[in-house]
Amino acid sequence: MKNTISHRVADFLKSFPPFNFLHQKDLEKLSEQISIIYKEKDSVIFTENEKTHDSFYVVHKGAVALKKNQRNVILDMCDEGDIFGLRPLLAQENYVMEASTYEESILYAIPIAVFKPYALENKAVGNFLIESYASNTKNPYSEIHKNNLYGEVIAQETLSSDKELFDLQPVKYSKKIVTCGPSTTAKEIAKILTKKKVGAILIVDEMLPIGIITDKDLRNKIVSGDYPITTTAETIMTSPVITYSKKMTVTEAQMAMMKSNISYLCLTKDGTVNTKAVGILSKHDLMVSLGNNPAVLIKALKRTTKVKEIKPIRAQIMQLLQGYLDQNIPMTLITKIITELNDACVTRVIDISLEKMHSAPPVKFAWLALGSQGRDEQMLHTDQDNAIVYENVSEVFRDETKAYFIKLATHINKGLFEIGYDYCPAEMMASNPKWCMSLDEWKNQVHYWITNPGKNEVLLSFIFFDYSLKYGDAEIVSQLSESIFENVKANPIFYVHLVSGALQSPSPTGFFRQFLVEQDGANKDQFDIKRRALMPLTDAARVLILSHSVKSISNTAERFEKLAELEPQNSELYLSCSYSFKALLKFRTKQGLLHHDSGQFIALESLSKMEKIKLKRTFKTIKELQELISIRFNVSNIV
Repeated sequence: MKNTISHRVADFLKSFPPFNFLHQKDLEKLSEQISIIYKEKDSVIFTENEKTHDSFYVVHKGAVALKKNQRNVILDMCDEGDIFGLRPLLAQENYVMEASTYEESILYAIPIAVFKPYALENKAVGNFLIESYASNTKNPYSEIHKNNLYGEVIAQETLSSDKELFDLQPVKYSKKIVTCGPSTTAKEIAKILTKKKVGAILIVDEMLPIGIITDKDLRNKIVSGDYPITTTAETIMTSPVITYSKKMTVTEAQMAMMKSNISYLCLTKDGTVNTKAVGILSKHDLMVSLGNNPAVLIKALKRTTKVKEIKPIRAQIMQLLQGYLDQNIPMTLITKIITELNDACVTRVIDISLEKMHSAPPVKFAWLALGSQGRDEQMLHTDQDNAIVYENVSEVFRDETKAYFIKLATHINKGLFEIGYDYCPAEMMASNPKWCMSLDEWKNQVHYWITNPGKNEVLLSFIFFDYSLKYGDAEIVSQLSESIFENVKANPIFYVHLVSGALQSPSPTGFFRQFLVEQDGANKDQFDIKRRALMPLTDAARVLILSHSVKSISNTAERFEKLAELEPQNSELYLSCSYSFKALLKFRTKQGLLHHDSGQFIALESLSKMEKIKLKRTFKTIKELQELISIRFNVSNIV
């Protein structure tokens, strides 16, 4: 005779992860061992620091609140289908939270001993449980999760199976580095290259790389007669040397060489010139793959002569992005590759636009990407935010110079529109005279924003402070960055206004962890993942990294990772924020590709229960992060 109660339990569980990964027979067998528990409102299921139970729990009806530190502050709310109390399954430690019923509830208690074999045998089940448990401890990759079940093995196997398809295997580089000092002569270097049978020599000073000389350099500079053979290395070397981390992939190496038009890469311990070189990678070391891969797309972009030829390549980039997402490639790597490809498209548009001008630029200039593109987070076809900063000129040439760059910017903005980047509705583009100025004009503008931090000024600061150089002179941008940090340092009240602005982003969830959706307008009843989830993380990362005067890091996830280094006491929170941001960006990108839009607004009814769970999981750090910046910058005392 069938056990009707256990069948009802199985019918309920099969609609929710991770039980939907089990075979029906296994689920029915498991359900026979599950206990059904009724709890009145405010009943305690387990307390903080209590010894773990022999079961974990699923909410059948009602709601369970998770609290910590006896403050009666609800950290999370579990409703129908949610699991909690996983600690005994994954870590032999006491509970770190209290669980109590928020209302009259019915729970399913699932015995650990009965369930664990299923989790070990079924990787989809185990992976979901690892993620669920990790989300309650903020950082899924913290030390405590290592070797529990097989959470890390899954990620490794996923990468392993995708390496050959996407050329994401690590590069094989030469560890036999040939070096010399800056005073070594060209004649001596030629002898060393001949004896060692290599094509390049690294110039080092106190074991740190300061330059590189290739056999091509010797031909072009010495054999040609431009310099005598007694010339020292420091005179003819290429400096600063372009360095990368030894962990780079084949694809990254191919793109790096093509981007900088070089044949050798210097690999150092941390990827910068500040650590010892560990290897040299030559173009000969790489096997350039055929097909729709990043290296081939970069080559195709360099061959274009008209803007319209770039658009189909942009479509191929989107196909590549979809493939990476389908293969579950890590978002960090996806972002780097797609950003490089997008930047290459922008660079080619600028080159073609310069060719349309009747003369070369009158002075040095820099093209700045702002907003999401400036943060290297623009995965999809969204609108463009950009600016031009050019060298200062005398009053006599001021109007003439400005007119030149506005005309150039107009060509560039039009070209970007033609390849898929919409015009900015607020006209925050370089073709707008307000966003095309000399270095001193930009310094004055930023000074005004910082010393007069009204609502509009703070908003403009948000957009502008996320800039990155995409084309042109780096020194101009460096001078602008220095000016910004000096102004912010001299006006600490500006942090308060930045934080106040950052805290204006609407909450992602409301009562009972329900998604807060748009109440009216074209996107009524849809969830705004940009404003409610991504922006709070982006805004907080910006103000925190600015407070540490860290330059050259504009990407949100990378900012949090840097903050984890700078503030070890908050490292777990910051690493969790980095993880959450990448997960949200990946979610938005997938939605955008699915619906052929920006992915900003999501129809919740189209999401599965698992997708909603994963999405909600990323929200947990937002509240804690906002509390941190609110207290640190004393926002409550703002006038």
